[in-house]
Amino acid sequence: MTAANHEHRVPGPRLIAIVGPFQSGKTSLLEGIMARGGGLARQGSVREGTSIGDPSPEARGHAMSVEPNVASIDYMGDRLTFFDCPGSIEFIHDMRYALPVCDAVVVVCEADPRKVPALQVILRELEEIGTPRILFLNKIDQSTGGLRETLEMLQPASRTPLLLRQIPVWENGVATGFVDLALERAFVYRESAPSIVIEMPAGVIPEEKQARYSMLEKLADYDDALMEQLISDIDPPRDLVFDDLARELREGHVVPVLMGSATEGHGVTRLLKAVRHEAPAIAHTRKRLKIEDKGPALGQVIRTIHTAHGGKLSLARVLRGAFADGATVVSARGVEERIGGLARLIGATSSKVARAEEGDTIAFARLERLATGDRFADGKAAPAAAEIPAAPPPTQAFAIHVKDRKDEVRLASALAKLCEEDRALSFVQDAEMSEMKLYGQGEMHLRVTTERLADRFGVTIHTQKPTVAYRETIRDAVTVRGRHKKQSGGHGQFGDVVVEVAPRGRGEGFAFAERVHGGSVPRQYFSSVEAGAKDALARGPLGFPVVDISVTLTDGSYHTVDSSDMAFRAAARIALDDALSKARPVLLEPILLVTIYVPSDALARASALVSARRGQILGFEARQGWVGWEALRALIPEAEIGDLIVELRSATSGVGAFETRFDHLAELSGRTAEQVIAARQRAMA
Repeated sequence: MTAANHEHRVPGPRLIAIVGPFQSGKTSLLEGIMARGGGLARQGSVREGTSIGDPSPEARGHAMSVEPNVASIDYMGDRLTFFDCPGSIEFIHDMRYALPVCDAVVVVCEADPRKVPALQVILRELEEIGTPRILFLNKIDQSTGGLRETLEMLQPASRTPLLLRQIPVWENGVATGFVDLALERAFVYRESAPSIVIEMPAGVIPEEKQARYSMLEKLADYDDALMEQLISDIDPPRDLVFDDLARELREGHVVPVLMGSATEGHGVTRLLKAVRHEAPAIAHTRKRLKIEDKGPALGQVIRTIHTAHGGKLSLARVLRGAFADGATVVSARGVEERIGGLARLIGATSSKVARAEEGDTIAFARLERLATGDRFADGKAAPAAAEIPAAPPPTQAFAIHVKDRKDEVRLASALAKLCEEDRALSFVQDAEMSEMKLYGQGEMHLRVTTERLADRFGVTIHTQKPTVAYRETIRDAVTVRGRHKKQSGGHGQFGDVVVEVAPRGRGEGFAFAERVHGGSVPRQYFSSVEAGAKDALARGPLGFPVVDISVTLTDGSYHTVDSSDMAFRAAARIALDDALSKARPVLLEPILLVTIYVPSDALARASALVSARRGQILGFEARQGWVGWEALRALIPEAEIGDLIVELRSATSGVGAFETRFDHLAELSGRTAEQVIAARQRAMA
């Protein structure tokens, strides 16, 4: 590949996501960006609760991001909008709907080997969708290791080469500034102020020369002209270097690495300038998304927000053209809506705007039937749909019920709104267990949801472990007679059946047959006998639904006047109730096939968790496409899944995950079965 002619920077709005592992300093970086970029008079503090990010009571109460934060600045003539994403793996799914339409992503990390797996999870997603990314090595003021060792530690998390853009200037073991390898200038950090240029310290010059040459070598892998200059020992023009940096970031060949301290504001100005000069503009993002440059105005919803008083807001990126307040738009599903207002969000505040320009990220009001991930266009023609990532499978569930019965209707409405905001959240009404189940990504995810129900919708709920869907079956085959006889004036009721009841193989379900001879039971009543048998299976002698049995009608008797469908149905139920109690009933519990994903060094801990939960390990193998990860397969009783995700994440520095599916029913006996049966009997009393 040869270098292109000098590429002039394309002006215009940018959307930049800020992502990274939990507690890496993302929201502090957003605060520093707003302060350095002129959006704030003074930088706030996440720790003190004075930041513009994390404004919700849930985020402040838990001192962590639990939803994305959005803020914009006008920096050197360009509008830069930042989409700050939660780092906890329980809330990380929120970023997936915004990342594809972002122009670039700033990945915040630190020199902590414990967080490398979490960094790998995030970078893997970015690599899959091809969004350009810059790594910001945060907390450089707390770093004690060498930079080369740090890069060697971080590189396995990225399948794309990390490209060092800066090196720190050390003084007595403390990073007091940095050298920009592209500019070949040294800067010194200042308290509560942008860094300033200083003369290159003599002791840093040899390291700077080596690091710069290493940077240029990596850039030259994709630029023949630069490679020729390096071979000829010609110092390349600065413009060429910056062009290469911008192009190779845009094309995904490298991940530039900058550094600083978000809480101190160090390195933030250089990061802002890198974003402004090197991050691609909306035209390239359209190209990456395979969207034509020409056509009606086009937007894509990246977040849905239900406000307490302002109704529904759809935060959307304008991918092409411009939208005016009051215009009619049509979604990819052909739904027409009228824009009921436009606003720019800055944390918890908003300011109205008349138009949403190309590249802008704006909140659209009252697009009631548009969901997160939907595309919409100006005019009557429906646009092509976007590829929307599937919601992650749930890892934990709560059974919930309202404290006040009058809130039951409001609960369903509030949950529907929260699930619209958060696609990783879901709820179902379990008719069999007579309970509502709320599914999410972990204990904190579900806890925050219960807090939102109370804070935003005034609905207070109780939570408990969901009821497990136990079943029962029989061990023995028995033959019994069931007779229903009732006389109460006029026509009576008479039904008499003899049935053979036998166990079937696990998973084979219910089967009905008849071997009646001589017309002892007329054919017209066979279906009633089958229905009565099924009635009895709804609750067996242990208190649970009965499965995997066969019922065969072999004999009986009838009365020409008093027999009826109802009478034979009742007789069959009487017979089955008697048979099930005599056939040695046994409790069955659902067993799940679980695939657990963990870093390799946590495999032993994950295996111990499986064993401690009555699990059976089937095997493990390298996780396909993930260096340093394992996929552990096991069979675990559903009753033991409960808080598995909590312990798994504790054992894996927060990155462990699993998927489950029902596998089979297995017999449960002994003390555990006795406790389950006793609890069921108390509940039914």
